[in-house]
Amino acid sequence: MSQGQTILVVDDERAHRVMLRAHLEDAGYQVLEAADGEKALEAAASQTVDLVLMDVVMPRQDGMATLPRLRALLPATPVLMMTAYGSIESAVEALKGGAEDYLPKPLDMEEVLIKIQRHLKAAGLARRVQDQAERLGERFDFSALIGQSPPMLKLKETLSVVAPSEATVLITGESGTGKEVAAQIIHQNSRRQDGPMVKINCAALPESLLESELFGHEKGAFTGAVARREGRLKAADTGTMFLDEIGEMSPSTQAKLLRALQEGEYTPLGSNKVYKADVRVIAATNRDLTQAVKDGQFREDLYYRLNVVNIEMPPLRARGEDIMALAEHFLKSFNQKNHRDLRGFTPETRQRLLAHPWPGNVRELINVVERAVIMAPGPLIEAGDLPAPLQDGGAGGRAELRAGMTIEDMERALIERTLEATGGNRTQAAEMLGITRKTLQNKIKEYGLPPAE
Repeated sequence: MSQGQTILVVDDERAHRVMLRAHLEDAGYQVLEAADGEKALEAAASQTVDLVLMDVVMPRQDGMATLPRLRALLPATPVLMMTAYGSIESAVEALKGGAEDYLPKPLDMEEVLIKIQRHLKAAGLARRVQDQAERLGERFDFSALIGQSPPMLKLKETLSVVAPSEATVLITGESGTGKEVAAQIIHQNSRRQDGPMVKINCAALPESLLESELFGHEKGAFTGAVARREGRLKAADTGTMFLDEIGEMSPSTQAKLLRALQEGEYTPLGSNKVYKADVRVIAATNRDLTQAVKDGQFREDLYYRLNVVNIEMPPLRARGEDIMALAEHFLKSFNQKNHRDLRGFTPETRQRLLAHPWPGNVRELINVVERAVIMAPGPLIEAGDLPAPLQDGGAGGRAELRAGMTIEDMERALIERTLEATGGNRTQAAEMLGITRKTLQNKIKEYGLPPAE
């Protein structure tokens, strides 16, 4: 729905402006017109503008010269550039200059209206995030959550609402989507921000050790318990505890955690004494816990106690607009780390990055950029500097499917490609595949894949 929003159309061709006005008004938008960059700046300075459609080639002052001045005048207003010169290079230049999107002429009006609606929605979400933070009197630091795509803006809005509460939070989503980053932002913007944030990876510890880590133990509570030890719940008192991979927790430990959440108290292993725990719990998992409940692998009462607020982390494939922003950020970081001075990505490399399905999400992108920074002779990262899964541009990095291919064949191909993407790092590969390292090792042995060097 347009809700009477105003679009500024900047184009030196009067017939083109008339055509756009007709389509936009039919869709319910209000339309302002300008024949060049100077007129556009005058209109933007004197009237409310929700979105700008601007031609690149114009007399007096063209679109590329106008863009930075328009951005300074309307920093939160989406600008979509139009041009008959549909090269990748000019698109990249426009996006680097601050445009939100790029529309080649002749325009496909169906596509134009879809993009307008999407960018207006994203801009509205961004404003609500900012308004929410100001109302709370908090200054949320979302710098670790890079991207302005609609899913990321929605995520930031949700985090700004949830953080100040005392609610238990369950963060779900695929491996590599940034669940721990979201948990950190919640803690840093909560009323417990001055308290500790204690983290435990439930999949990394065996059952007996996990229970001891959580609740502590008395001397002699089990073989090897040579001294009394306080648990992580005690360490997290007045703060936040982040339980990663909560779906891997054993049923007996789940029961004790439920009591700690419901009653605010716990008992260390080998002790009869009850201790109080003033802790906010944030849990995360890449498993489908509703299915785990049905399968009897996860307690239903604990699931509902954890899932007071659910935050779903969007996969990278749903954040296409953020991929290059993330890649540029990681390029800068790894340039500094490795004492390199790479200036960017070639158009072909950008196409490969945008076409890849990113099964390992942001974590996979980090690995790809780091490897490219190390391998690239410079000054730009070429497509040939990318790992093997991104070399097949036509397949977009996907394993080729064919009739008669078995599930085992597809699984083997996926494991091979994931190991290639991580340079043979089995821990990272297991995280990207959403399985434990032990399961991955068993699969490698089962399929006769070569051992890590």
